[in-house]
Order: sequence, then C-alpha cells, then structure tokens
Amino acid sequence: MFKSILIPIDLNHEETWTEALPLAVSMARESGAALHVTSVVPDFGSAIVQSYFPADFETKALERAESELEKIVAEAVPADLKCQLHLEHGSIRKHIMDQVRATGADLIIMAAHAPDQFREILVGSHADWIVRHAPVSVFVLRSPAP
Repeated sequence: MFKSILIPIDLNHEETWTEALPLAVSMARESGAALHVTSVVPDFGSAIVQSYFPADFETKALERAESELEKIVAEAVPADLKCQLHLEHGSIRKHIMDQVRATGADLIIMAAHAPDQFREILVGSHADWIVRHAPVSVFVLRSPAP
C-alpha cells in the first residue's frame, strides 16, 4: 500500500516515538515500504539569540542528536527493515516537507499531543501545520491531554 513512510520525531520528547515508531515499523513491514526516520534540530532563530551560545554549540548539538537518533532507531527498528535516518537543522516544518519530497514518502506517521491550551488551538502545533500542508497522507497518533 505504501512505498515510503516518513516518521518525524522530536528527540527531546520521547512520546513522539514510543508509540509512533513501532506503528511505523509495523506499517512499513506490512507494506514492504522503506522507513525514513527524521529529526530536526531547530536553529537559534536569530543572530542575537545565537550570540549567547558558545561558537561550537550547534555542532555539538547536532553530533549529540545524531547519536541519540541512531540509538533510538537501533532499539526500535529491526535490522532487516530498510530504514534511513535523516538529521536536519533549521526549520522543523520546512525540513519535514523537504524530506517528504526527497524520500518520495507517501505517508507521514507522527505523534502529537492533544491541545491543552486555548493558545495551541488557535496557533496550532507542528503536527497540525503538517496535516494541513503535507502533499501526502498523515497519520497522527494523539496522546491524551495532560
């Protein structure tokens, strides 16, 4: 049914992969699809913010993120399943959309928390934005509101 499945995870929030990654593995196996696990390390957003951090902060953050991503995938994805890791740096929304195109993904599987504040309902989360703008189907696993 699917040829390529993309699963974006946030390395700072375990709930983004604990249920979504096993589901993605199962769906990839059932479909014979390639699995693409991606994570995006956000940038500083502005030079003024960046000036408060050590010069090598982003390099070290990316190295640590890569190591964490590899560990998560090694523990959750069977070795016989075709799986590629993608670590990006910058805009979360932009890089997820870029990965959809680059990998030929025809499904995105992602976890999202239920909105627990009125502001989130109005502004929306990354998952909500991706659902509205993705050129492919998006399967969202909602965790209960805190």
